[in-house]
Amino acid sequence: MTVRRVVPDLTTEAMAESRDFYGLIGLREVMNQGWVMTLASPTNPTAQLTFMTHDETADVRPDLSIEVDDVDAVHAAVLASGAQIVHPLQDEAWGVRRFFARDPNGKVVNVVSHRRDG
Repeated sequence: MTVRRVVPDLTTEAMAESRDFYGLIGLREVMNQGWVMTLASPTNPTAQLTFMTHDETADVRPDLSIEVDDVDAVHAAVLASGAQIVHPLQDEAWGVRRFFARDPNGKVVNVVSHRRDG
């Protein structure tokens, strides 16, 4: 299993203000779906911050996201470990497959892979 990026997920009600503030540091908007926005470094695109008002399909907001190359394999490993799954493995309309698990510190981790359909 390969980790592609790790991104903090920050809860906010100030999307535009967050974009403007972190823009001063050099981060640029690379994705915005209204409820979730990701900013990234133009020179190091895996250096990212995600801001969200809520999660579109989950009852809980994640504390961080980890993109992996094989979310199904990670899901199986997490299940086998006995860790708590707080959002089931599923395909999302915006082109990812993901699940949420609670880590030993109580943090919610969004484990995600981008679907490569077709």
